[in-house]
Amino acid sequence: MKLNLMFFINSILLGAGLAMDAFSVSVANALADPKMKKRRMLIIAGAFGFFQFLMPLIGWVCVKTVVSYFEAFEKFVPYIALALLTYIGGKMIFDSLKKGEEQEGASKLSAGTLFIQGIATSIDALSVGFTIEKYNFISALIACVIIFIVTFAICMAGLVIGKNVGNKYSKSAQIVGGIILIAIGIEIFVKGII
Repeated sequence: MKLNLMFFINSILLGAGLAMDAFSVSVANALADPKMKKRRMLIIAGAFGFFQFLMPLIGWVCVKTVVSYFEAFEKFVPYIALALLTYIGGKMIFDSLKKGEEQEGASKLSAGTLFIQGIATSIDALSVGFTIEKYNFISALIACVIIFIVTFAICMAGLVIGKNVGNKYSKSAQIVGGIILIAIGIEIFVKGII
């Protein structure tokens, strides 16, 4: 694959399409923690970007090596995403409904939760390995780096939006964030089984 203008445009558009779930989850995370520091925002956007970088690359490797196993696994992707995002969204709603002093720290996003969110929002990107299957390794790697950059920028925008809205409506923002996560899980599930 030649690294021409069309290659870069396709990679940017692919990154934007893949980043939409991560954008929504970024908004939900910032709604739940409207006092989030910049460093934390960079970590969250970086984590989503990393997973969106990694999954298409893993998909590309699978297409080149163990395609029959990957095709069997691909059927389970919508179920996995639904389960992970429903769990995280449900926990977010449950935590927001708790009353008392313990609620103060409940909205903080743990590393484990961020890891699960990263996998849940990027697992469908494994199938992108099929779309970049004709690329050589360097082209596939460059496409995945572009996907990382686009995802990072989009997630940062989502975090800023969620933080601004969360500051204004902090009382119910965590519940809305949980509902968004569950809705994304349902959307991935429905798109995956149709």
